[in-house]
Amino acid sequence: MKADTQPIQPPVTKKNLFFWAFHKNLKLQLLLLVLIAVMVIARVVPLEMQKRIVNEAIVLKKLDQLLVYCAIYLLAVTITGVSKLCVNYLQARIGEQAILRMRTALYSHIISLPLLFFRNTQPGVVVASLMTELASAGTFAGMALAAPVANILTLLAFAGYLLWLHPQLALCTLAIYPIVVIFVPYLQKKANRLNKKRVDQSRLVASQITESITGIHEINVHGAYSIEKRKFDQLVEHLQSIRLKWSLFRFSIKSTNNYFVNLGPFIVFIFGGYLVMNGQLALGSMVAFLSAQEKLYDPWKELIEFYQVYQDASVRYQRTMQSFDIPSMPLLTGQAMDSVSIHGALELSDVGYTVAEGKALLQQVTLSLQPGQHLALVGFSGSGKSTLVQCLAKMFSYTSGSIKLDGIEIKNIPKSELIKHVGYISQHPFIFSGSVLDNLLYAHHSVDSKSGVEKKTFQSPHLDHLILSLQQAGFFVDVIRFGLETAYENSTPAVTSKLITMREKFRRNSGTPHERYIEFYDHKVYLQYSTILDNITFAVSRDTESTFTALFAQSSFIDFLSKHNLIPPLLALGKQIAKLSVEYHLASKNNEKAVLATPISVDAASEYVSLVSRLDATPHYELSIKEQHLLLKTALLYAPGIHSSFSMPPGLEARILSVRPHWKQLSNREYTDLFTYLKKDEPIQGRSVFNNILFGKMKTDETLPNEQVNQAIIRLLIEEDCLEDVAEAGMEYNVGNMGDKLSGGQKQKLAIARVLLKEPKVILMDEATSALDNKSQARIQRLIERWKGKRTVIAVVHRLDTIQHFDAVGVMKSGKLVEYGTYKELMRSNGVLHELVTGKTAQRRT
Repeated sequence: MKADTQPIQPPVTKKNLFFWAFHKNLKLQLLLLVLIAVMVIARVVPLEMQKRIVNEAIVLKKLDQLLVYCAIYLLAVTITGVSKLCVNYLQARIGEQAILRMRTALYSHIISLPLLFFRNTQPGVVVASLMTELASAGTFAGMALAAPVANILTLLAFAGYLLWLHPQLALCTLAIYPIVVIFVPYLQKKANRLNKKRVDQSRLVASQITESITGIHEINVHGAYSIEKRKFDQLVEHLQSIRLKWSLFRFSIKSTNNYFVNLGPFIVFIFGGYLVMNGQLALGSMVAFLSAQEKLYDPWKELIEFYQVYQDASVRYQRTMQSFDIPSMPLLTGQAMDSVSIHGALELSDVGYTVAEGKALLQQVTLSLQPGQHLALVGFSGSGKSTLVQCLAKMFSYTSGSIKLDGIEIKNIPKSELIKHVGYISQHPFIFSGSVLDNLLYAHHSVDSKSGVEKKTFQSPHLDHLILSLQQAGFFVDVIRFGLETAYENSTPAVTSKLITMREKFRRNSGTPHERYIEFYDHKVYLQYSTILDNITFAVSRDTESTFTALFAQSSFIDFLSKHNLIPPLLALGKQIAKLSVEYHLASKNNEKAVLATPISVDAASEYVSLVSRLDATPHYELSIKEQHLLLKTALLYAPGIHSSFSMPPGLEARILSVRPHWKQLSNREYTDLFTYLKKDEPIQGRSVFNNILFGKMKTDETLPNEQVNQAIIRLLIEEDCLEDVAEAGMEYNVGNMGDKLSGGQKQKLAIARVLLKEPKVILMDEATSALDNKSQARIQRLIERWKGKRTVIAVVHRLDTIQHFDAVGVMKSGKLVEYGTYKELMRSNGVLHELVTGKTAQRRT
């Protein structure tokens, strides 16, 4: 193995502020110097042209000289404006690159800090430091060279030239603000749009930082530093792109304004010189205009501003770096252990862990486990159970004693090797934003399984391997449900090609017990669990609110209802629903046992109050058009099977069935974009795979009937060899922000599957089934029992009725292992475990 000859780089917290100004920016800084030299010369040239225009052109009345000097003046002003724009843009580019490098380097440092640091540091502090405090440092890095050099050179050049020429020489500029007022707002609009994007992207970056810090336990235990760094890098690189464009327009506004203002002297020369030559303006007046220009103030003012920026940036930068100036944990580097075969033997000898405040969380813990043995850790709250397994996972570094894995001290095992052989499942696992698959592969993709070197691309396990881990964790059925809820258009080709076949088979095989729970779509019958509108159209609305807005906006819809004599019964039904709903929703005290099933929600009830108060005394034809439409909409949303508190007007069902063919003729002409029509031999666009196979509606939301229907569809998927395809689609289900679309039990199942996927030899479970129901807990317990002899397990257990099957039980109290042995041995000794299980000591004390 070759020795690493690369020089050791100081940590990011030790790097000087000026380091970021020149790090990987030397070429841009040199280009800046060239542009600054061009800009300074271009800013001096107009002063010389002023003198020559007056003395050689105007006084001697040489029009050709006047035109030449004015052209040179205009060219110099143009070069000055363009070079100033380029200097500002390069400054912004250097500054943004400095911010990008500072943020990515500091972020990489922060996520590798010891977990103890995050116990005392709020995520908001980290976010503010990365996103706000470093911003001024980046701004300074961009101007660290350009601002002082440009302004000092300009100051010296102007001062020297003016002293040599005339101390009073200046220029009075004619303003051309009307042009500026027209042009600058145009640029400002573009800058504003980019600024909004910048703010939005900054929020996304801040959200990613908060998520990573909140889930730092999962990042640490899986060694997933590279995954989080890559996600963060992508976000801030996009932010950099937006900020560069925003800066370009922002500086364009300033440069444009300066350019037009600098055109003032040009106008004075060309027009004023013409007037002097024709005797319409005295030469002394012309000279007075020119001598009024003062050029020394601007560079001096910018130097003062530069000094203020430096002071602000220096203080913020130092405070930020001081906040995180502590050693990071070992990263995913180190010599691989390919020659060592890990079996899972653990040996703990006098292990202790004392925090900085001097409090001992663990004291002299000694135990040993052979490969494949299972240990249950129990004890009172705060006894050190979780701390012990976290030390085993190398989340905390024990301060005394020894922990050996197959005879090797775990402090000497690189993190990259340890995470391959040790899996950790916490009581409150963190689920990251993204898909089920992203979270499932999180631990597997943390590092390369062979070399331990961080990788940018990964090869996913085979689908069968993924499904096996989901099945073992009891999460596979949930994933199938996610897949069934996937929109038909987003499913796999294998599923979409067999939808109609599965639909037909499901209906043919849908006898007892679940057929009575489903109302199948049938164009010949009235659908009790569909709305009146859906029954008229025999279709599903693509968006309910926009559909009603579009329907009532055209007279053809009302004319259709009127032509087929539907308005009177619909208005009568709408009145019935409105009166009873308002009475129920707005009553001071509702009978909690009786729930009114109504299409009018509680939030919408207030809209009907004024209307309901006049319904009894007002014929429907005296109601306003808006009020009539409100009642019609209410009736059209009525579904008899769902809104059972109301009754359908006599004869209305038969009338609706009779108008279905007529509606389709009208819809094909005017409403093709509002509905998806129900056809037994075609998919329902925009609906889930489940709805497409069912081709109907569930009559109940009770658990058992829905479970029976789901099981019937799953059997059908197996018959059609589509189960894996649906599972694959289900793995793409977005779990929401930090997994908020999943229940607590689903999060734990996914966390268990995540660890099982990498097949570690040692599994550490910190109350890993606490959020599961009894059935799911029993499933995991059976799985653990099958691991005996294959995987070493240390489990922090809160349900004492499950510990009898473990090879050994350890009882923790006040950071010490007070009892250790088999369950039967410890129960016979009538010690602490006996007290925990039976509660007899607690009863005697009572």
